[in-house]
Amino acid sequence: MRLRIAAVGRMKAGPEQDLAGRYLDRLKKSGAPLGLDFAGVVELAESRHAGVMERKRDEAERLVAALPEGCRLVVLDETGRTPSSDEFAGDLARWRDEGLRDLALVIGGPDGLAPEMRQGALATIAFGRLTFPHQIVRILLAEQLYRAATILAGHPYHRS
Repeated sequence: MRLRIAAVGRMKAGPEQDLAGRYLDRLKKSGAPLGLDFAGVVELAESRHAGVMERKRDEAERLVAALPEGCRLVVLDETGRTPSSDEFAGDLARWRDEGLRDLALVIGGPDGLAPEMRQGALATIAFGRLTFPHQIVRILLAEQLYRAATILAGHPYHRS
Protein backbone atom coordinates (compact mmCIF):
# COMPACT_ATOMS: atom_id res chain seq x y z
CA MET A 1 0.00 0.00 0.00
CA ARG A 2 1.33 3.40 -0.96
CA LEU A 3 1.12 5.98 1.81
CA ARG A 4 1.11 9.72 1.24
CA ILE A 5 0.76 12.73 3.46
CA ALA A 6 -1.44 15.38 1.85
CA ALA A 7 -1.34 18.73 3.60
CA VAL A 8 -2.65 22.23 3.20
CA GLY A 9 0.29 24.44 4.03
CA ARG A 10 3.93 24.20 3.19
CA MET A 11 6.64 23.13 5.61
CA LYS A 12 9.43 25.68 5.60
CA ALA A 13 13.06 24.66 5.88
CA GLY A 14 14.17 24.35 9.47
CA PRO A 15 14.24 21.98 12.42
CA GLU A 16 10.57 20.98 12.06
CA GLN A 17 11.08 19.95 8.44
CA ASP A 18 14.27 18.12 9.38
CA LEU A 19 12.56 16.15 12.14
CA ALA A 20 9.57 15.19 9.98
CA GLY A 21 12.00 14.21 7.22
CA ARG A 22 13.99 12.03 9.59
CA TYR A 23 10.88 10.00 10.52
CA LEU A 24 9.72 9.78 6.91
CA ASP A 25 13.16 8.51 5.82
CA ARG A 26 12.94 5.86 8.52
CA LEU A 27 9.43 4.97 7.32
CA LYS A 28 10.69 4.53 3.75
CA LYS A 29 13.28 2.02 4.92
CA SER A 30 11.25 0.12 7.50
CA GLY A 31 7.83 0.26 5.82
CA ALA A 32 8.78 -1.06 2.38
CA PRO A 33 9.45 -4.66 3.51
CA LEU A 34 6.05 -4.60 5.23
CA GLY A 35 4.14 -3.45 2.15
CA LEU A 36 3.88 0.14 3.41
CA ASP A 37 5.56 2.20 0.72
CA PHE A 38 5.93 5.90 1.47
CA ALA A 39 5.08 7.79 -1.73
CA GLY A 40 5.83 11.30 -0.49
CA VAL A 41 4.17 14.47 0.66
CA VAL A 42 1.65 16.50 -1.33
CA GLU A 43 1.67 20.14 -0.17
CA LEU A 44 -0.85 22.72 -1.26
CA ALA A 45 -0.98 26.43 -0.55
CA GLU A 46 -3.79 27.70 1.66
CA SER A 47 -6.84 28.91 -0.23
CA ARG A 48 -7.22 32.64 -0.85
CA HIS A 49 -11.05 32.61 -0.94
CA ALA A 50 -12.76 35.11 1.35
CA GLY A 51 -15.17 32.82 3.23
CA VAL A 52 -14.28 29.91 5.49
CA MET A 53 -16.51 27.37 3.71
CA GLU A 54 -15.24 28.53 0.31
CA ARG A 55 -11.65 28.06 1.51
CA LYS A 56 -12.40 24.59 2.87
CA ARG A 57 -14.10 23.48 -0.34
CA ASP A 58 -11.35 24.92 -2.53
CA GLU A 59 -8.68 23.15 -0.48
CA ALA A 60 -10.64 19.89 -0.53
CA GLU A 61 -11.03 20.00 -4.31
CA ARG A 62 -7.35 20.70 -4.84
CA LEU A 63 -6.29 17.98 -2.38
CA VAL A 64 -8.41 15.33 -4.09
CA ALA A 65 -7.20 16.47 -7.54
CA ALA A 66 -3.56 16.12 -6.42
CA LEU A 67 -3.99 12.48 -5.34
CA PRO A 68 -4.11 9.34 -7.48
CA GLU A 69 -7.51 8.22 -8.70
CA GLY A 70 -9.14 5.87 -6.21
CA CYS A 71 -6.92 7.03 -3.36
CA ARG A 72 -8.65 6.58 -0.02
CA LEU A 73 -8.32 9.19 2.71
CA VAL A 74 -7.66 9.18 6.41
CA VAL A 75 -8.28 12.68 7.67
CA LEU A 76 -6.80 14.26 10.75
CA ASP A 77 -9.46 16.22 12.54
CA GLU A 78 -10.18 17.06 16.15
CA THR A 79 -13.57 15.32 15.86
CA GLY A 80 -11.95 11.98 15.03
CA ARG A 81 -11.27 8.99 17.20
CA THR A 82 -8.03 8.90 19.15
CA PRO A 83 -6.49 5.51 18.47
CA SER A 84 -3.52 4.15 20.35
CA SER A 85 -0.35 3.60 18.37
CA ASP A 86 -1.08 -0.14 18.34
CA GLU A 87 -4.60 0.49 17.01
CA PHE A 88 -3.29 2.84 14.32
CA ALA A 89 -0.73 0.23 13.23
CA GLY A 90 -3.50 -2.37 13.15
CA ASP A 91 -5.67 -0.12 10.97
CA LEU A 92 -2.83 0.35 8.48
CA ALA A 93 -2.15 -3.40 8.39
CA ARG A 94 -5.83 -4.22 7.90
CA TRP A 95 -6.23 -1.74 5.02
CA ARG A 96 -3.03 -3.06 3.43
CA ASP A 97 -4.19 -6.67 3.82
CA GLU A 98 -7.61 -5.81 2.36
CA GLY A 99 -5.79 -4.74 -0.81
CA LEU A 100 -6.00 -0.97 -0.48
CA ARG A 101 -3.59 0.43 -3.04
CA ASP A 102 -3.29 4.14 -2.19
CA LEU A 103 -3.89 5.87 1.13
CA ALA A 104 -3.46 9.57 1.85
CA LEU A 105 -3.33 10.94 5.38
CA VAL A 106 -4.76 14.43 5.13
CA ILE A 107 -3.87 17.48 7.22
CA GLY A 108 -6.20 20.42 6.63
CA GLY A 109 -5.46 24.10 6.66
CA PRO A 110 -6.07 26.62 9.46
CA ASP A 111 -9.84 26.42 8.92
CA GLY A 112 -9.91 22.63 9.01
CA LEU A 113 -11.34 20.29 6.41
CA ALA A 114 -14.53 20.47 4.38
CA PRO A 115 -17.29 18.26 5.81
CA GLU A 116 -17.35 16.28 2.55
CA MET A 117 -13.75 15.16 3.13
CA ARG A 118 -14.56 13.85 6.60
CA GLN A 119 -17.74 12.15 5.37
CA GLY A 120 -15.99 10.40 2.49
CA ALA A 121 -12.92 9.37 4.48
CA LEU A 122 -11.99 5.83 5.37
CA ALA A 123 -11.31 7.08 8.90
CA THR A 124 -11.06 10.30 10.88
CA ILE A 125 -8.43 10.40 13.59
CA ALA A 126 -7.31 13.00 16.10
CA PHE A 127 -4.10 13.52 18.02
CA GLY A 128 -6.24 14.69 20.90
CA ARG A 129 -8.50 17.66 21.35
CA LEU A 130 -5.66 20.19 21.55
CA THR A 131 -4.91 22.46 18.62
CA PHE A 132 -1.41 22.06 17.15
CA PRO A 133 0.49 24.08 14.55
CA HIS A 134 0.59 22.46 11.10
CA GLN A 135 4.30 21.68 11.40
CA ILE A 136 3.88 19.81 14.67
CA VAL A 137 0.96 17.77 13.30
CA ARG A 138 3.15 16.76 10.37
CA ILE A 139 5.94 15.69 12.74
CA LEU A 140 3.48 13.73 14.91
CA LEU A 141 2.00 12.00 11.87
CA ALA A 142 5.42 11.15 10.43
CA GLU A 143 6.51 9.68 13.75
CA GLN A 144 3.31 7.66 14.15
CA LEU A 145 3.64 6.24 10.64
CA TYR A 146 7.20 5.18 11.44
CA ARG A 147 6.09 3.82 14.82
CA ALA A 148 3.32 1.82 13.09
CA ALA A 149 5.90 0.23 10.80
CA THR A 150 8.10 -0.69 13.77
CA ILE A 151 5.09 -2.16 15.63
CA LEU A 152 4.17 -4.28 12.63
CA ALA A 153 7.79 -5.42 12.28
CA GLY A 154 8.01 -6.35 15.97
CA HIS A 155 10.81 -3.84 16.48
CA PRO A 156 11.51 -2.69 20.07
CA TYR A 157 11.15 1.03 19.15
CA HIS A 158 7.59 0.83 20.49
CA ARG A 159 7.23 -0.34 24.04
CA SER A 160 3.75 -1.45 25.04
